[in-house]
Amino acid sequence: MIAALYSGGKDSTLAVHKMWEKGVKTDLLISMVSENEFSYMFHRPNVKWTTLQAEAMEIGHVFHYTKGEKEKELADIENALAQNKVTELITGAVASKYQADRINSICKKLGINHHAPLWGIDPLVELHELASKFDVIVTQVSAEGFDNNILGKRIDEKMIQRLVELHNRYRINMLFEGGEAESFVRDAPLFKKSIEIKKARTEWSGQVGKYIIEEAELHKK
Repeated sequence: MIAALYSGGKDSTLAVHKMWEKGVKTDLLISMVSENEFSYMFHRPNVKWTTLQAEAMEIGHVFHYTKGEKEKELADIENALAQNKVTELITGAVASKYQADRINSICKKLGINHHAPLWGIDPLVELHELASKFDVIVTQVSAEGFDNNILGKRIDEKMIQRLVELHNRYRINMLFEGGEAESFVRDAPLFKKSIEIKKARTEWSGQVGKYIIEEAELHKK
């Protein structure tokens, strides 16, 4: 079973795409749902809509739940991989050694081959590919300089210019590896249908802003 840890964000979606280009096709998307407001491993906003993304890609999909404590998260990932008889795992790991080390440890224990096709990628290379081939929006922000001009907006060339400016000024990670933001993919090369967001709302609590999708549906491309 070839599976991907799938959040619905840019990195996990692009990782599935990159492996598909290499001839490795994903059989199953595993979306971890954390009950904890802050997670070291998982996205929280809009993860329920990964069902639409899986349907758009015509890939099997399951949810697994975790309470979100550090060690419990890791045990829950291990259980999810074992229960689904995963032999090869695709992740969107880019630069987080914390996450990569822990996933590698779990995969080694279970005898799983771990693919991380984005590891070490140049941020601008990834961002330009996303802007040209994918439809990705920012669904959560939590860093200085991030505001309504970014929250809920698509990652396009204008957005990339803004991220470069913020990187130069505040040293933010342009791929959000420092927790600066999270994202959601509305369309991608592997999508047979695109996702249209019918209703959404924004919430702000101090520096943290969330773009919460309330209604969405698939549309023919």
